[in-house]
Amino acid sequence: MTDRLTDSTKGVADQSKDAKGTSQDDRRGTIYGASAYAIWGVFPLYFHLLAPAGAWEILAHRILWTLLLCGAVLVVRRDYGWARSVFANPAMLGAVTLAGVLLAANWTIYVWAVMAHHVTEASLGYFLNPIVTVAIGVLVLREKLRRLQWVAVAIGLGAGIYLTVDFGRPPWIALGLAFSFAFYGLMKKRLGTSLSAFQSLTSETAVLVPVAVAVLAWVTVTGQGTFTTDSPTHPLLLASAGLATAAPLLLFGAAARRVPLVTIGLLQFVTPVLQLACGVLLLGETMSRSRWIGFAMVWVALLVLTVDSIASVRARRRLAAAAQFAAV
Repeated sequence: MTDRLTDSTKGVADQSKDAKGTSQDDRRGTIYGASAYAIWGVFPLYFHLLAPAGAWEILAHRILWTLLLCGAVLVVRRDYGWARSVFANPAMLGAVTLAGVLLAANWTIYVWAVMAHHVTEASLGYFLNPIVTVAIGVLVLREKLRRLQWVAVAIGLGAGIYLTVDFGRPPWIALGLAFSFAFYGLMKKRLGTSLSAFQSLTSETAVLVPVAVAVLAWVTVTGQGTFTTDSPTHPLLLASAGLATAAPLLLFGAAARRVPLVTIGLLQFVTPVLQLACGVLLLGETMSRSRWIGFAMVWVALLVLTVDSIASVRARRRLAAAAQFAAV
């Protein structure tokens, strides 16, 4: 009897210890995730510091310095054996190249939007991204949507039509950002877990090096290069693009391993909210009442998606708990 009580007490203590460890991981992961999305959210201010460099020159430096940083870390770790499986495999190389092109397209559109004072429209693109991702899941992956997901997609489509009428044209910047990042996410899903975050970013930037070199050659020959301008401040700022790119990705990766997907989904709204705040409050962009209405429609769609995600996770947990109880 005493042995049973001792075992029971030990079991409760172990469960308490596991729960405490899980709670700490959740807190730490939430901090990591919020930090990653906050850094991405203030990118408009960072890219404005890179003026007078243009979007193409910034893209080139971002590719090269990110590759150098990731490559140095992988060399220190002696983690480069995976490269052969990527660059000697045509199918894998093709997938990585397409992912790199989509990532570069997203970077270029975003930097151009910031430099051209379209930060608010760029923030709309990241608000739209979850809705576009769901739509791509249906059209490309043939996934079946739940009722609330259909409602969210319908509201998002209505918001897109409304904003097109309000803009007098389709919101190309927002759509370009949303679709490029959604398809980038699709390619990452196709690649699966075969590469770590560092390995993936290294390979994606490596295949873009010829583009980066060509762009730098072009801006230099045409007299548009700014790397030597206002030395050493401006060159150091351009070189910091590697750290600015890799740091939030590392934080995001650390968060994704520690917190539920629903938490990541909620945290991702930090980025466009901060971008919108930067555009309106700090960079002097204006938002008409009709445009606020369009944004509000998108936010309603996101709220519906969030409610559906939380309900789905709770339902899965109840089923898992019931299955575990039945097994006992």
